[in-house]
Amino acid sequence: MGELRSYSKMKITIKTDTTYKYLQVFNGILGLTDKELLVLSKFVDLGETVNLCSAKNKKLVADDLKVKDPNTLNNYVKRLKDKGAITQTKDGYTLSKLLKKTNLIEIVKQ
Repeated sequence: MGELRSYSKMKITIKTDTTYKYLQVFNGILGLTDKELLVLSKFVDLGETVNLCSAKNKKLVADDLKVKDPNTLNNYVKRLKDKGAITQTKDGYTLSKLLKKTNLIEIVKQ
């Protein structure tokens, strides 16, 4: 029989200067397009954390990206949800657990 190994938690340090670059680190898992990464990074940077994709946050992101109709972002919200970048909760949408900064992931500004 094989030997059982014990694995401990490992801290990861990510050297990045933007949310977009931080999200790119995980994109091998998520498979987001450049535009989806951009939209998600704007939701994170400009929005509230309780409901990441609220109407108010969509308006802020749309204005920043020069999108005329904030409801156009609903297409991105659906794709981000389908790809696992965001999850739906009783309060709206939140960043997936994989992408949330925790005590195991340290972000170092370059």
